Amino acid sequence: MGKQKLFHRDFTMVVLGQVISLFGNAILRFALPLYLLDQTASPALVGLASALAFLPMALLSPVGGVVADRVNKRNIMAALDFGTAALIVLFSVALGRVALVPLLIAVMMLLYGIQGAYQPAVQASLPLLAEGERLLPANAVINQVSALSSLLGPAVGGLLYGGWGLRPILLVGGVCFLLSAVMELFIHIPHTPRPRAKGVLAVVIDDLRDSFRFLLHERPVLAKAVGLLCAFNLFLSALMIIGLMVIIKQTLGMSDEMYGLSQGLLAAGGLCGGVLAGVFAQKLRIAQAHRLLAGCAALLVPVGLALLLGMPRLASFWVIAAASFAMMALSTLFSVQMLAFVQAQTPEALVGKVIACLMAVSMCAQPLGQAMYGALFEQFPGAPWAIVLGAAAVSGGIALLSRKAFHALA
Repeated sequence: MGKQKLFHRDFTMVVLGQVISLFGNAILRFALPLYLLDQTASPALVGLASALAFLPMALLSPVGGVVADRVNKRNIMAALDFGTAALIVLFSVALGRVALVPLLIAVMMLLYGIQGAYQPAVQASLPLLAEGERLLPANAVINQVSALSSLLGPAVGGLLYGGWGLRPILLVGGVCFLLSAVMELFIHIPHTPRPRAKGVLAVVIDDLRDSFRFLLHERPVLAKAVGLLCAFNLFLSALMIIGLMVIIKQTLGMSDEMYGLSQGLLAAGGLCGGVLAGVFAQKLRIAQAHRLLAGCAALLVPVGLALLLGMPRLASFWVIAAASFAMMALSTLFSVQMLAFVQAQTPEALVGKVIACLMAVSMCAQPLGQAMYGALFEQFPGAPWAIVLGAAAVSGGIALLSRKAFHALA
């Protein structure tokens, strides 16, 4: 089947499909919250909308994992991309005819929910396309693809949105999803049908029970580590999603293009982290993973200090951009390491479900954090530095607490 090398035909087509699909996703996830902020000038409303959008992602990730372990993964990816293209067409028709805020919230919820169901199929396909020592580099490649798409998405999105508004964003995103879906129809991913004597709902419940039984009884330390990640996402990841937008657009008063540049640099950090994960694959140790989280927390400190000291707008922007770049690089190193570790430690029949459950649990606090930060930035518009430094202190404490859990995984 050509698995003697990493970039055989099917893996290469998965990668290319991810480039196109994730670029479409990135450009839309950049533009829609920004459009809502521009139209309403309310960080609290943007935080609430983002929180609601993350809920279906967290809920559908485990379901997506169940489906990924029982249905041909190629068909899942193609069907979801076709569905997303159709969603963009419907949104384009409804824009201007339906109340903006509920329409945007509904579309964001659907986009994030589809993404939550989509990614388990991609992750569950990797052990079938890249075996043994090629598994960690394969995860690094997929993370690099995600980072590259996230780099290009905001950069292109900032230019298009700043010059022509939302409509070109919708056109580009819809075309990307359509092209990706067509390409995915030609991918071959090994699939062995599994018998199903029960109804769909009963199968989903049984499969999820198997996944949580594996985590809670066979690998309870892994479940504990993910619980700590949940707390980390509450205070740091949510801040990066809501805080950067509000600080750059409202506190610093900078343009859409500059915000797009900041998001591009954030994604470039992810790309750098993916490259480093591939280069240092043999040197990464799960017992030291807490150091990467501690580094992410520490990088918030210069951001808070730049805002506290009242540095010039452009200087503050570059401090924020540089810290975000480095933070995303460390975060990506951590994500690649964790995914490869879980894939290697989980039986093949449970990979999709277990990864989906872990993703759902680790993300479950993020909506609460986004709503919290939206309210904080609206309530205290003159003290963004206090919010950032507070998040740094709490996130650093959580990273230190995670040390024991990651040592136990080794």
